Amino acid sequence: MRTAEEYKDLTIKEFTKAADIYESNQAGIYEMCKDDYPYIASELAQEDYQDLLDCGCGTGPMISLLHEKDSTKHYTGLDITPRMIEVAKSKNLNGVDWVVGDCENLPFEDNSFDVIICSNSFHHYPNPQKFFNSVKRVLRPNGRLILQDYTAPSIVLWFMNHTEMPLANLIGHGDVKAYSLDEIRKFCSVADLKIDNLEACEKFRMHLVARK
Repeated sequence: MRTAEEYKDLTIKEFTKAADIYESNQAGIYEMCKDDYPYIASELAQEDYQDLLDCGCGTGPMISLLHEKDSTKHYTGLDITPRMIEVAKSKNLNGVDWVVGDCENLPFEDNSFDVIICSNSFHHYPNPQKFFNSVKRVLRPNGRLILQDYTAPSIVLWFMNHTEMPLANLIGHGDVKAYSLDEIRKFCSVADLKIDNLEACEKFRMHLVARK
């Protein structure tokens, strides 16, 4: 069993290699991340917000799309991999802050954001409850978390967590675990976040919307 720091080191090494091709047509498995962007955008269209944090932002593809649509809002991208943030900064998007940091210990003041988004990053976090607790702290009252990641029926989830992800670790990927909807409900409950929507969708996707 790897330690939390070992998982994080794997993630940093994996995405240091991926950073320069992450938004290209040669991104391989990372291209599937693009499928989630329209859903996040549709959720955000329903929200009146000014300050948004993207946890596990990578090279900033989601923030780039949002900034193109509305550059008057304040966007912050956070990623544990310095090279990802370097590439994001090279886009020179006005009014966007790019920060190297740990999503389990968000390096921001209390009540800093109206919205936090997190897409295809959560399964890399070895201490998931710390993430939810940190989200609760930095969200403003009635602020919203929009999270997308993997889930599956119990048998498939067991295979993913006991076979697929350990094999991925052996080839240098920092995947930790995919969670059931019940586990996500518990994380939210412990953090005192109220669930607006939680569902399992096609392609083993999970959608969560929760409020402070």
